[in-house]
Amino acid sequence: MIRSVLVGVGSALPRRVMTNKDFEKLVDTSDEWIVQRTGIQQRHVAGDDETTVTLGEAAARAAIENAGLKPEDIDLIILATATPNNTFPASSVEIQNRLGIHHGFAFDIQAVCSGFVYAISVADLHIKAGQAKRALVIGSETFSRILDWSDRTTSVLFGDGAGAVVLEAQEGEGTVDDRGILASSLRSDGAHKEKLFVDGGPSTTGTVGHLRMQGREVFKHAVGMITDVIVDVFAKTGITAEQLDWFVPHQANKRIIDASAKKLGISEEKVVITVHKHGNTSAASVPLALATAVAEGKIKKGDLVMLEAMGGGFTWGAVLLRW
Repeated sequence: MIRSVLVGVGSALPRRVMTNKDFEKLVDTSDEWIVQRTGIQQRHVAGDDETTVTLGEAAARAAIENAGLKPEDIDLIILATATPNNTFPASSVEIQNRLGIHHGFAFDIQAVCSGFVYAISVADLHIKAGQAKRALVIGSETFSRILDWSDRTTSVLFGDGAGAVVLEAQEGEGTVDDRGILASSLRSDGAHKEKLFVDGGPSTTGTVGHLRMQGREVFKHAVGMITDVIVDVFAKTGITAEQLDWFVPHQANKRIIDASAKKLGISEEKVVITVHKHGNTSAASVPLALATAVAEGKIKKGDLVMLEAMGGGFTWGAVLLRW
């Protein structure tokens, strides 16, 4: 059978770093308060010349180079983002053009923080269906553009950045020993919209709006939802938590990550943590963490890796792959 194998990974971050100390000058908060409740120490914030498209392009080029390929080898681009450059066209099409690609197809996916997990699952289906041989999957966000900087409960949590992977169609045996994506599980429940949303949009206010969040409510649901889809993926594959080599979760809050890993029985040394230096970068979170773990020499060929994310909507999902 055809498997979607990850053959390249890359990332990009804005130049400006904003520490918790910087926030002490803007809102009534402290470094100690932020670290204790979230694990975040700093985050990157996009400058005027840095956008979702420029960051996405940089991450894409890094992933393509890491795969030993050229842009023209790509025939599908999926960009996960909640902060596109324009209402339309899709920012993925702009990235496609900037990469010099004029064949294949490109589109955006909007599932907020779960966007990359959704996007990589969709790319896998296109590859298995024979509609693409190599897919570039990008998560890129500039959440700083939709933050209310006077709201200390949300502004300290988010950062900007991008991550990308290249998937390639390769033949497998149809067993869990194959390289590539082995299984995925996606969920959503719109009943939770008011817990995490942006209070603007083209069809309602005609404005971009600002991010609004009921932090305690999100935290309350997060661990259960995260474990739900991971347990589903375990059931689909027969893989257990003990067999995992790495757990790469959405980097929103270290307490959520720790509680999820503990509930699933995933040992602490297998969990990839980058939230302390990136903050919550929404759809860029998982690929950024993945790229960091690969660059640090943690994730190696043959490793079993679980990806997981949860975002506004609520949306949530998990993907199990063999590197």
